[in-house]
Amino acid sequence: MQYTKSYRVKAFTSALCISLFLGFALTHICYAKTAREIDASVDASLDRFRKEVKGAEEFLKASKGILVIPGVIKGGFIIGGEYGEGAMRINNKTVDYYNTASGSYGFQIGGQKKDVILVFMQDEALRKFRESSGWKAGVDGSVVLVNLGAEASLDTTKIKEPIVGFVFDQKGLMYNLTLEGSKFTKLEK
Repeated sequence: MQYTKSYRVKAFTSALCISLFLGFALTHICYAKTAREIDASVDASLDRFRKEVKGAEEFLKASKGILVIPGVIKGGFIIGGEYGEGAMRINNKTVDYYNTASGSYGFQIGGQKKDVILVFMQDEALRKFRESSGWKAGVDGSVVLVNLGAEASLDTTKIKEPIVGFVFDQKGLMYNLTLEGSKFTKLEK
């Protein structure tokens, strides 16, 4: 069987891209952040959330707990994955550290960095999440992602869901996303 030059170039390019992605992803995953680094990133994410979303301060005060995973890295070339580390805050104090991870397969190429904020509005939902050894969105509980327009604001009297999620990238609140299949696991820090 004779391979053409263009086939070899495509194969080499594909292998190089996969190797670079896996190298980047594994390096990021292997680097475990300290509790202090995580808390500083969580503070920055919550500050940004309060500045960009009208009504955020009152909404967060009404919550039972807030999980913030700043800087979740997502990337892929056919096979994709994402990973990030963050903290659970109750009454403005860190009580636990978590990571999130997920994988996917299919047509995909590229990378992205985002912040994920899960706001627990009911004690029961928070209790189930914290007692789980590996909570998976869409399986162990559902997360309603909130999409707000430019002039919209959060209203605690209108949101009755047990867990409400927000996803931000560098440009602001992201739309048309899902957290289905994302697994959240408690870390020892």
